[in-house]
Amino acid sequence: MTSFADLKKSSSATFEKLNQELSKLNTTQDKSDDNFWKPTVDKAGNGYAVLRFLPAPVGEEIPFVRLWDHGFQGPGGWYIENSLTTIGKEDPVGKLNGKLWNSGVEADKEIARKQKRRLHYIANIYIVKDPGNPANEGKVMLFKFGKKIFDKLNDMMNPQFEDEQPVNPFDLWSGANFKLKIREVEGYRNYDKSEFDTAGPLLDDDDKLEKIWKSEYSLQEFLDAKNFKSYEELERKLNKVLGNTLDIPTEKQQELIEKKLEAPKQKEAPATQTTEAAPWAEEEDDMDFFAKLADE
Repeated sequence: MTSFADLKKSSSATFEKLNQELSKLNTTQDKSDDNFWKPTVDKAGNGYAVLRFLPAPVGEEIPFVRLWDHGFQGPGGWYIENSLTTIGKEDPVGKLNGKLWNSGVEADKEIARKQKRRLHYIANIYIVKDPGNPANEGKVMLFKFGKKIFDKLNDMMNPQFEDEQPVNPFDLWSGANFKLKIREVEGYRNYDKSEFDTAGPLLDDDDKLEKIWKSEYSLQEFLDAKNFKSYEELERKLNKVLGNTLDIPTEKQQELIEKKLEAPKQKEAPATQTTEAAPWAEEEDDMDFFAKLADE
């Protein structure tokens, strides 16, 4: 949609379309860092902010995008790259992980786990309250988050109990503010206490709401092919990182990789999955790890 009047008129229809998109996701699967909002935490690792997830930008239909990437270290250095699976293409790491997982060797499975892809979402947000950086309040910014926060968005739209009304958290009028509550639990960030406030308009002034909507950043740009290296480029990088081989490691190569392939510096969250169904392809909510890598 291209007009603010259309956005307001189609509020209910947009909710239905968005819910259909969420259903699909549940059954499958010029910007700078300055435009991204990052929460601040105190020395104890605790943080708090109030955000409002915004509707799809002008000319776009979905208020978020989903991206996959990989971040791991091998004998030849770090591999930190966007995954081609984000745009529906085969990715060399995924192909290799499939081979490793099906090799019948437990050590290969462990390597595949360390190389698994990680899931991120990006959405536009309005900063209602940011005690750690009050200068952000009233701004439209981009927010990159993981599956745990996305699940809270999904639960808001698809409540589990019949006495709860579904709410489109991305709606300017009938949505709800999101109270982001961060705690440090066993050495890593925990968002379990985050919650949505009572549903209602972000502001009571439609002119101001229109200005906010038109200030949003394009999300589809993140899915542009220019942001992804070719399969061949990624394959060469993977070759270098893993010691110049994309094949199932020989016994001697495997021994070398096991000795030199280091786990991420930040310890992993305790596993919550009980099945053995190809965890090398699982999503993981580990935003702090990648933020740390980006600063190195």
